[in-house]
Amino acid sequence: MILASIGIGARPTLNDHQSSANRTTISTENIGKIQGTVIDQNLNQPLPYVTIVVENMAGEILTGGITDDLGTFNINSLKLGNYTVKIQYIGYKPYVNEIEVTKENPSINLGTIALEEDIASLDEVVVVAERSTIVQKIDRKVINVGKDLTTTGASASEIMNNIPSVNIDQDGNISLRGNPNVRILVDGKPTNIDAAQLLKQIPSTSIKQIELITNPSAKYNPEGMSGIINIILHKNMNDGFNGDITLGLTKYNNAQFNTSVNLNYRTGKFNFYTNYGARVGKQANLGKINRFDNPSTTDYNERSTENIDMLNSYKSHLMKFGFDYFINDFNTLSVYTNQNIYNDKFQALLRIDYPGQDRESLSQNVFVKNENDNASYNLAYKHKFKNEGHEIQLEGDYNTFENDEVANAIYPDFSDLSYTDLVFNERENITLNIDYTNPISENAKLELGLEARIQNTKNNFDTNSLSFTDARFFYDREIFSGYATFGQNFEKWSYQIGARIENYTVDAGFTESNEDEVPFEDEILSVYPSGFISYNINEKNTLQMSLSRRVDRPGINQINPIREFSTPQISQIGNQELVPQFTNSVELNYTKQLEKGSITGGVFYRMIQDEINQNISIDPEDPTRIILSYTNFEDNNAYGVEVSASYKPTKWWSFNASFDLFQQTMKGVVANEQTEVDNTSYTFRVNNSFKATKDLTFQAFGFYRGPYNGLQFNSKEFYFVNAGVRYNVMQGQATISFNYNDLLNTRKFQFDTDKPMPASGQFNPESQGWNVGLSYRFGGAKNRTMARKQRDNNEAQGGGLF
Repeated sequence: MILASIGIGARPTLNDHQSSANRTTISTENIGKIQGTVIDQNLNQPLPYVTIVVENMAGEILTGGITDDLGTFNINSLKLGNYTVKIQYIGYKPYVNEIEVTKENPSINLGTIALEEDIASLDEVVVVAERSTIVQKIDRKVINVGKDLTTTGASASEIMNNIPSVNIDQDGNISLRGNPNVRILVDGKPTNIDAAQLLKQIPSTSIKQIELITNPSAKYNPEGMSGIINIILHKNMNDGFNGDITLGLTKYNNAQFNTSVNLNYRTGKFNFYTNYGARVGKQANLGKINRFDNPSTTDYNERSTENIDMLNSYKSHLMKFGFDYFINDFNTLSVYTNQNIYNDKFQALLRIDYPGQDRESLSQNVFVKNENDNASYNLAYKHKFKNEGHEIQLEGDYNTFENDEVANAIYPDFSDLSYTDLVFNERENITLNIDYTNPISENAKLELGLEARIQNTKNNFDTNSLSFTDARFFYDREIFSGYATFGQNFEKWSYQIGARIENYTVDAGFTESNEDEVPFEDEILSVYPSGFISYNINEKNTLQMSLSRRVDRPGINQINPIREFSTPQISQIGNQELVPQFTNSVELNYTKQLEKGSITGGVFYRMIQDEINQNISIDPEDPTRIILSYTNFEDNNAYGVEVSASYKPTKWWSFNASFDLFQQTMKGVVANEQTEVDNTSYTFRVNNSFKATKDLTFQAFGFYRGPYNGLQFNSKEFYFVNAGVRYNVMQGQATISFNYNDLLNTRKFQFDTDKPMPASGQFNPESQGWNVGLSYRFGGAKNRTMARKQRDNNEAQGGGLF
């Protein structure tokens, strides 16, 4: 069987050599062509990523390919002669046909090929691939998540460092191509849940694909300089009752528990589903910051040493309930709600010493209690026209978020400095969109869409501190947009062009006790074009180029002038005067299919206008304190190189590896001085999978990130090594995994700076420890009753919401 062990189809092993037995029947003229469309026989829907194999009459593989999103395939440059065409897809009976390519009939159209489900095999197939694979599409890089990645961590957050170009810091914050301005989607939909928290909630075993959309098309919302990370979850649309359960325990110095349950019931025209995920645990982080007097030659004298011991105790519950109603073959109604309840208790013990100074040490104990409630309600309707791929989709989403925070700062030695902060945050979002897709011909497609986003935010701050005052802040934002894209395929070329126009308005205000309101208003009309072009050199080599314009609008934490947190030496506040940051990007990618894997490489270039970055300054009212805030720095440029590979040298060993290098020139005013920094940063990662037996697999993962120089912080090199093992039981229905993370105990974050004052520091999060997980799948798998394209791949994502 030609299929590689991947769940969405397989790439054939190619062989350009022909046997002597076949040379007599094949001419030297490469004028032959085979084309066709593959569909599901029962559903009459196209099947993407189906393997097409072309063999000579001796049974040797000559060439092949896979179907596109519409189920079509084209195989070119065939010599005249006789061939066998085999079409294979997991869960379906294979299709075999013998053809003859002649001068009189060089182009063979196989028409529409309806594959029949192989009911006997479905009960035995484990859809999740053994190893992860990387596919470069015209507008995104798709990582098909295999068991080698799901074993490396219990949650999405823990496996993200395995993904090319993606990094996760010690707090769980995500960045793409070295930049944190990235948008996170789940099944093409945004969420108001904090990205770091959300990624920790999603079990790794629930992830089917991770899409890196570094240059998104105009149909996506333009936020995020680095682009979009779209996490696609497994869907279960089988008849009857189906589900899976995942349990996990992570033990560092403290213990962390996680569990998830996914249930699905399909009967007749209805499909009901529910998901529940819970996380409970504690996580510590130890930090130390040394400040120095201004250096004379090479001698630094310590001004102060600040030790920060942090412990976060959290409980999180994420629930989803929904149903699909298949009215008929052309109309579907879907309803769901997400409910997230998150509580945490954070405590930090801070002690500041002043070596060699006649000054008493200062201690501060901080206790913060957070209660977050996040709810979203979604209604979607989809209508299909008679022509395949011709459809219209409407969706409405309503989201609310409430956060109550009580923070107590206690100074054991100076009780008169102690204070209590009460913070209340409230957000309300309404999103409405309509998306229309029309394949106006066999090789061309038009997409149109409209969207409205209305966001309202309120923030109240009450304190009994003598150093701060009560404050109120509101921030209302409206975004109305429309987009159009057009794409066309030729024999070896394909392209897509589009544009999105947005009208963005802001009405905000900030009020401190007994002071007049400070208003802020803004309105911007912008156009965001995008373009893609792809050239298939041959079946093994593809070139792709893209360009786009994107925007990073200031986040609430960046503009909120109410103090976010405070230590005896540091306060953080937002900057209400921030303006959006615009980025123009262009990138070029190359993909080569190998006999035992694939390799992709790319380069990109960004032009960044009014870059938003963190700013550190000395408090004008107290020169011993510093203020963390944000500001718009000057325009700058960035460029980089990426190389990633997926390869299987032997039957028992496979690996994924990637190397990223980024260069950026940053300019801005720091500590009232014009500053310019050239930074070159690079990352290397490799994930090895060793298959000992059919059910037993070992894993080893290594990560290295070089030093990073910023306008104000210089981060030192950073590396770690993880190891794991996975064992399948109960005939593959259950999997037990065990990992040991940070074997060398090197996952530490170190930095230094000389502006606005010389300092260095180190933070040591809990990173060395073990994780054990159990996942179990149950239910029948005999009748898939909805199209893969519509529900399984879920790629019809208009406006970033579908």
